[in-house]
Amino acid sequence: MTTPTAAVRELALSLPADRLPAYLYDLEALRGHAAFVRAALPERVELYYAAKANPEAEILTALAPYVDGYEVSSGGELAHVRKTVPDRPPAFGGPGKTPAEIESALRLGVERFHVESAYELHMLADLAARSAPGARVPVLLRFNLPLAEGSLAASALAMGGRPTPFGLDPSQADDMVRLLTDGTCPQLELAGIHAHLASGLAAAEQLAVAESVVTWASDLAARHRVALHEVNVGGGMTVDYARPDVRFDWTAYGAGLARLTAAHPDLLLRIEPGRALTAYCGWYATEVLDVKHSHGEDFAVVRGGTHHLRTPATKGHDQPCAVLPVEGWPHSWPRSTARKGPVTLTGQLCTPKDVLARRVPVAGLRAGDRVVFGLAGAYAWNISHHDFLMHPRPGFHFLDART
Repeated sequence: MTTPTAAVRELALSLPADRLPAYLYDLEALRGHAAFVRAALPERVELYYAAKANPEAEILTALAPYVDGYEVSSGGELAHVRKTVPDRPPAFGGPGKTPAEIESALRLGVERFHVESAYELHMLADLAARSAPGARVPVLLRFNLPLAEGSLAASALAMGGRPTPFGLDPSQADDMVRLLTDGTCPQLELAGIHAHLASGLAAAEQLAVAESVVTWASDLAARHRVALHEVNVGGGMTVDYARPDVRFDWTAYGAGLARLTAAHPDLLLRIEPGRALTAYCGWYATEVLDVKHSHGEDFAVVRGGTHHLRTPATKGHDQPCAVLPVEGWPHSWPRSTARKGPVTLTGQLCTPKDVLARRVPVAGLRAGDRVVFGLAGAYAWNISHHDFLMHPRPGFHFLDART
């Protein structure tokens, strides 16, 4: 269970049933959290927001005063971010960049390219020579490095430390650096190293990963006698859906990064959190349509489901939620009611996988009550299979005391 803010609770109860489900984003809560994160980071650590987590224009705009830029992973994300927050620089990452996307990125003025393969490096060099002759395009080489001991087991999702399509194999490191320093690719400039290796790590584990990446990158630069200007250690800060009130320890992480930058005084560090910035500001509000008993268990069917909020199905967890009782019952037919609980909350889809939360400890849940699912501000609507069964799309509301 989790507790919505007063503004979220009020709006969730006031919306007519036919305007549910709806996403409710508390922008004041988002700003407060982003300001706290920014204050916890030392001066030589840049904060980029991974737009893939939630690219809503209002979210990007609310974050703008607190971030140094945005990480994008497609041509569509790039165009959207440049239009929405034109005064913040984008960095272009992700595997499988197309020639058209790279040409667009060169036109739109991407600050950094995170290069994922030798093929991509040669393609970028050729397109840069044609699109921006005489310019020097900054490149970060992304590597799939071994994870610090224990980090792979602790991570919710590993992008490195094992065979994956992400980044360069470390065995290619020397050849890739030479391509950028021996005149083979004069259009490109080695700006640094990138390594986003895992998601779902706590502060101590994230620091261990950051330290190992910086050490590896420093050794590579020393071996080639080149200056190492920047190391991007990625994102992946944990969000605990089972314990929604427990948050990543940004204070401890910032202190650890301060020690790391002190040991490397000429180095700029960059991090790219997504989920850990925006998850807490978002709520998915809906209505209980029916409560039924099946083989000794209670189930509540709500408007919407995992075609709107795919996160629990994707990650295999129960989405934290709060029940908001509604006393009035406007219909002439009897109101279905749960027994003593617990109750499993499901959506309207014709699949047993459409489960939002299992065995929620709530007694007396009734048709017509409202349910708000928390931690829905990241990888929620934007990763969902919206058109399955062609149910109506949810509404979107941005709660902002400034407007």
